[in-house]
Amino acid sequence: MTQTPTAHSPAQEQAKARFTVPAQHPMVTVLGSGDALLRVIEKAFPAADIHVRGNEISAVGDARQVALVQRLFDEMMLVLRTGQPMTEDAVERSIAMLRASENGDGPEETPAEVLTQNILSSRGRTIRPKTLNQKRYVDAIDKNTIVFGIGPAGTGKTYLAMAKAVQALQAKQVSRIILTRPAVEAGERLGFLPGTLYEKIDPYLRPLYDALHDMLDPESIPKLMAAGTIEVAPLAYMRGRAQPVFTNVLTPDGWRPIGDLQVGDLVIGSNGEPTPVLGVYPQGEKDIYRVSAQDGSWTLCCGEHLWTVRTASDKRRDKPWRVLETQEMIGNLRAAHARRYELPMLTAPVCFPEREVPMDPYALGLLLGDGCLTGSTTPSFATEDPELAEALEGALPGIVLRHRGGPDYVLNRIKSPGDVVTLENPVTRVRRQLGLLRTRSNTKFVPDDYLYNTAEVRLAVLQGLLDSDGGPVTQSDRTCRIQFSSTSILLRDGIIALVQSLGGVAYTRRRPAEGRKQGTALAAHRHDSHVVDIRLPEGIEPFRLARKRDKYHAAGGGGRPMRFIDSIEPAGTEETVCIQVAAEDSLYVTQDYLLTHNTLNDAFIILDEAQNTSPEQMKMFLTRLGFESKIVITGDVTQVDLPSGTKSGLRQVQDILEGLDDVHFSRLSSADVVRHKLVGRIVDAYEKYDSENGTENGTHKGARDKRK
Repeated sequence: MTQTPTAHSPAQEQAKARFTVPAQHPMVTVLGSGDALLRVIEKAFPAADIHVRGNEISAVGDARQVALVQRLFDEMMLVLRTGQPMTEDAVERSIAMLRASENGDGPEETPAEVLTQNILSSRGRTIRPKTLNQKRYVDAIDKNTIVFGIGPAGTGKTYLAMAKAVQALQAKQVSRIILTRPAVEAGERLGFLPGTLYEKIDPYLRPLYDALHDMLDPESIPKLMAAGTIEVAPLAYMRGRAQPVFTNVLTPDGWRPIGDLQVGDLVIGSNGEPTPVLGVYPQGEKDIYRVSAQDGSWTLCCGEHLWTVRTASDKRRDKPWRVLETQEMIGNLRAAHARRYELPMLTAPVCFPEREVPMDPYALGLLLGDGCLTGSTTPSFATEDPELAEALEGALPGIVLRHRGGPDYVLNRIKSPGDVVTLENPVTRVRRQLGLLRTRSNTKFVPDDYLYNTAEVRLAVLQGLLDSDGGPVTQSDRTCRIQFSSTSILLRDGIIALVQSLGGVAYTRRRPAEGRKQGTALAAHRHDSHVVDIRLPEGIEPFRLARKRDKYHAAGGGGRPMRFIDSIEPAGTEETVCIQVAAEDSLYVTQDYLLTHNTLNDAFIILDEAQNTSPEQMKMFLTRLGFESKIVITGDVTQVDLPSGTKSGLRQVQDILEGLDDVHFSRLSSADVVRHKLVGRIVDAYEKYDSENGTENGTHKGARDKRK
């Protein structure tokens, strides 16, 4: 459009401008259907006469308004060239931005820059900011870790935040989306409400669900929620997921207290792989509970700790695993005399680094099961299966097994010409090296170099133990369990650790020596016997001995290892800590190979309706932030629904965090309302009423919160 001066009256300078619409753009896209856009422009600039002839538009009149009309059509053409249509609302907002710019208090951004910024395209529609403040809000989310979107209803705070979350998930910038909202009406106590966690909180998170359905394929949403990619939880469920500082956590080098871990250390994740610690967050003193499973495994955690569980009903109906708070499960652990809550298991054996070992692991398992390791005599081995004797001899270089009769074999050193009689037996030398020399049936143990070695080494030790001193136990109409017994507590614990590290479960019980039926030796039992019942995951073979292996498979194998929560008991008050790990599912292995949660990392987290948080809740929520995460907090400080006398955490946080690096406050107003135009006018009317009557959200000025 070109502009030329014209004759003007003393009152105002006159000007004329002409604009040619390129042929590739139909005039209806510029003027609107039925000239609707043209009428909006004419109404906004009454001192400029606008005429249309063919594809030419001219404006004559007040120089100031003609200049704005020229700029407006230039901006409209920039928008149209992107393929985006102009609407009456877009034209009105463009005019407002141009006027603000002319007055010197306008934005650096042009209307075309605001209206053409695409966030997300889904299901035939494009989501983009519609106002300048909305664009600045979206830009702030890109540039800052924590963003507060504060403004009246209808300004797109939550909707745009959800669009950015979905965009980040699709771009693999985050691995999950977490949506949360205060459940004020339920007093944050949802345990009494019927249904699953999702059913309980559904009414409070419905606006977030509605936004999700606009941006994703509706059929994909349940799958994403079942996989934990999208997690929904009321604010009360976002508290510290903490454990006492002395609680053991599994690392590639064995167990370490969680309080000793530092950023960069490696721990074991739910897939058995090492995962680095990204953050360590002290949580102070908390009330602690001992959570025990039916197999005897247990760990300690705080009352607000979250657990991934499922019920038999969930499994039958193919429902996703649910997330429950520790305290919520107390008193609700049984259903029809059965344990209610199943816990997840390791998805693969733990991957420890390979260690060099002085003896074949299968041979060590055989000797720990049925070998004589006292050192007072030549090493010996007892078995009724020649197959095991042959396997042991083949796994021990420099050793020959001499059959003494019955089940007894002696492990003799193979002598070479020139050997002296005093040379130590190789098996005795290795026993000395491993600390097993002079151990008896009640003091045997599995050395650490075998307990914390590769899955192949650990399985070989277990197979040797089970082939020699264990076996399959068949049951009518049930899968086959594996049983092992020993008088050594240390060996019992080693067996349990081997089984759990491979993804299985092990139950143990004690058979007292006193009163126990004597065996064929007719000698009284001197030590209690510890019986271990074992179930291993499918694909892990517990036996090498043919007769035991065949019996095990003929009975259908061992079934699926399962763990259920058996009890939750108070365990005092302890200093606690929370760690953040890089694992995709945020899980790590704690005591007894139980899987537990950590902090909120690699996530896009949205807290909606934040005006209804208390100051304590707001602080709690903000301190849950993990690395590679982003938090968007939305709310309207004029619509607080908290009980009388309770301060709004959203109001207070503005005084505390305003100006803090990497934290941004985006404030939207009635001018940013993108619903019906009447909504913006209603918001303005209420603000005017509150101002004139000295009230704010029904509270007298003198009693309202102190703010900047």
